[in-house]
Amino acid sequence: MSKFESLFFKLVKKYGKARNQWRLWCKRNKNEKEREEVAIGAILTQRTSWQNVEKAIENLKRAGLLSLRKISLTHQKKLTVFLKPTGFYQRKAECLLSFSKFVIKNYGSINDMKKVRLESLREELLKINGIGKETADSILLYALDKPIFVIDEYTRRIVKREHLTTDLSYDDLQKIFQDNLKKDFKIYQDFHALLVIECQSEKIKRI
Repeated sequence: MSKFESLFFKLVKKYGKARNQWRLWCKRNKNEKEREEVAIGAILTQRTSWQNVEKAIENLKRAGLLSLRKISLTHQKKLTVFLKPTGFYQRKAECLLSFSKFVIKNYGSINDMKKVRLESLREELLKINGIGKETADSILLYALDKPIFVIDEYTRRIVKREHLTTDLSYDDLQKIFQDNLKKDFKIYQDFHALLVIECQSEKIKRI
């Protein structure tokens, strides 16, 4: 058993099932509405707390706009009003609008988008202004059930604490995780979620 697998099982034993936002994000067999909500959340959570994302999602729900198709038909200026709790709301409104139009125009729905192979989707997502590797991989892993491990600040903090590797670059660290774990989106979802929960619970400082 690798050190990565050992850490995963230790966190499962410590926390059990994922909680808070992760209940939806790690849910198996999501329906289309749930996949869309996760993808929207992945875009909005950049550089803000999940509590702020929840406020914005609730704003979109009340306005009847928690749908990629409806967002794609909404003016960007109107979207910014609902996204204000997340900060950088103008950029996020632009990104969310671009992503929504991309999905609807190219695939018709997020469920049909899910049928495309991981590598092609990742390449396309990274071309959308405002979507970087972490956001693209979060959408792929949690909204589309693609086996790709998400690397974020929380992951790096735990890796450093556990002395798993000294290489903290995104691509290399992602490869290390994937090389040391079974290629299974369910394991990747649960493990990443538990790393975030552990980091937040233990209040591990920034590296």
